[in-house]
Amino acid sequence: MSESTTRPSVAFVTLGCPKNEVDTDRMRAAVASSAYRVATDLDEADVLVVNTCSFIQAATEESVEAVLEATSQWLPERAGRKVVVAGCMPSRYGEDLSEAMPEVDAFLPVSDEAGLLEIVERLTGVAADSSAGESATRTLSGVSAYLQISDGCHRSCAYCTIPAIRGPYRSRLIADIVAEAAELVALGAKEIILIGQDTTAYGHDLADEVVLADVLEAVAAVDGVRWLRLMYAQPDGVSDRLLEVMASHDNICHYLDMPLQHASKPVLRAMRRSGDAPAFLKLIERIRGFMPDVVLRTTMIAGFPGETRVDAAALMKFLEDARFDYVGVFPYSAEDGTDAALATDQVPARTRLARAQRLRDLAESIGFQRVSTLDGSEVEVLIEGVDEDDGVVFGRWKGQAPEIDGLVLLDGGSPGELVKARIVDTLGYDLEGEVI
Repeated sequence: MSESTTRPSVAFVTLGCPKNEVDTDRMRAAVASSAYRVATDLDEADVLVVNTCSFIQAATEESVEAVLEATSQWLPERAGRKVVVAGCMPSRYGEDLSEAMPEVDAFLPVSDEAGLLEIVERLTGVAADSSAGESATRTLSGVSAYLQISDGCHRSCAYCTIPAIRGPYRSRLIADIVAEAAELVALGAKEIILIGQDTTAYGHDLADEVVLADVLEAVAAVDGVRWLRLMYAQPDGVSDRLLEVMASHDNICHYLDMPLQHASKPVLRAMRRSGDAPAFLKLIERIRGFMPDVVLRTTMIAGFPGETRVDAAALMKFLEDARFDYVGVFPYSAEDGTDAALATDQVPARTRLARAQRLRDLAESIGFQRVSTLDGSEVEVLIEGVDEDDGVVFGRWKGQAPEIDGLVLLDGGSPGELVKARIVDTLGYDLEGEVI
């Protein structure tokens, strides 16, 4: 009997945000610790797990397309193959998916992903035998690793489906976070990236009086953590103590991802969010006071229900004043099950798209200017890989988060190295550097 018969192999396709990537990684680690094998090639797999995203309609459509491709193309190629749909889409749509996708063998919502081995066992008839492999909770495929410090959300933003998909806010214990950070470092991670639906809300649900600053200090102290990056920090949780901790540790990146979503007070209140342009500008001034070299990223929604031309102009003016390094802009998407989708003052789709494009154009012009100021400077670069086609070495400096903020292209070095480089040119958000 062949190994593929005795040891079923499981492959993964992941869509969506870093939280989904962490979920997939945990499932992959569970498979690696079992009698099953992790397949890196889809052609070799017996079971395909499609970890879906369903945060907005566009993400849902992409997930549906990936599932249909799996069931119509991959599944029929060999008898006995199975498809499992996991993640946000089963969490959001539940039993409706079973009727819409009868070809799928099993659905696994976010809350049940720890049960993947039981599903594979049921589908293949081969016992999981979790003691068969080396025990691990994470795997690693590069020099950076996402570390989830919380899940779920306690907010009730009018446009957001996350609480319905991932449930209420749940902070992880610091001891568990530190242990996972050490595990990731042992696997080869040089950079740890802290994520959650709202990282600054960390600890509010715990009996102990712990906050995000405590998590940063604890993870920064883990031996081998060369870079520590913070994502998804809501503005009302950016405290002086958090900024003090970020500023006082050499291995904590002076980088802050702070999704503001808008700057007009009427729109923010309609979103059920706090703040406004003057308050945000004061916050940004305070952040830059602690860390003058900080790199700031935010996200904005264009065309939220009720957004007027005055509101849109106020958001443009705010971006001009704030001078963010990176801005993600999304046209508003009316999501089933949210209060905003029921609003009667929806902005026409054409207007939403046009406003989003104007915001992008402005944000890019400012971002490109800010990146160009690095020309001639010396920065530390974490090398991620080498392009197979042209042999160019690429990596990132501390002001670039993985996959979203551009790259540094170098003339030498090896993956995993931290090198000093002199920036000699910039192209959009990308930098060219010479290793010193």
